Amino acid sequence: MRLDGLVFREAVEPDVPVLQSFRNDPGVNHFMVRTHVDPDDLRREWLAVPHSPTDYSCVVERDGQVVAMGFLDIVDGSGQPGHPTGTDGVIGYVVDPRAAGQGIGTATARALVRAAFDRLGLRRVTAAANADNVASVRVLERAGMRRERLSLKALWHQELGWLDEVEYALLDEEWDARGPDTSRAPDVRTRAT
Repeated sequence: MRLDGLVFREAVEPDVPVLQSFRNDPGVNHFMVRTHVDPDDLRREWLAVPHSPTDYSCVVERDGQVVAMGFLDIVDGSGQPGHPTGTDGVIGYVVDPRAAGQGIGTATARALVRAAFDRLGLRRVTAAANADNVASVRVLERAGMRRERLSLKALWHQELGWLDEVEYALLDEEWDARGPDTSRAPDVRTRAT
């Protein structure tokens, strides 16, 4: 997918050291629950994405450089036994701190929402953030998601203690109600199955 001057694509082996360099950066991890990812685990996880039926995570490239990673997982909504499965998406993003403040997080969240609704046909997309992570909250709001929940002292962080969490969401009908928008028709390559 190409959007807002960025390329959203699957990770390849040469991307892994770059992803590792900023995924385990202490500044990036300040608000993360998973504050360190083993290099071998990161390599295995990213290189498995193209073979997963539910993981549509991507690297974000600008001018030939990887500047972020986006996460889009297809999950089951909750409900009584027999409810439809694979209907919901959960998104997330990590931006290289050298590229922070340049709109990459917002563009990544927008691209993930577009892919979830326009390409994968999901009915609902959610994203969560530490309530004190003002930058991430702004990204979700700029991406068009609405705040749906505030959970007080919901997340344990070893350095920060109990943290409040906010959840943002968007339904397919809310997405469709926005009307025709040429930027909603990005160049998307469908994964071969």
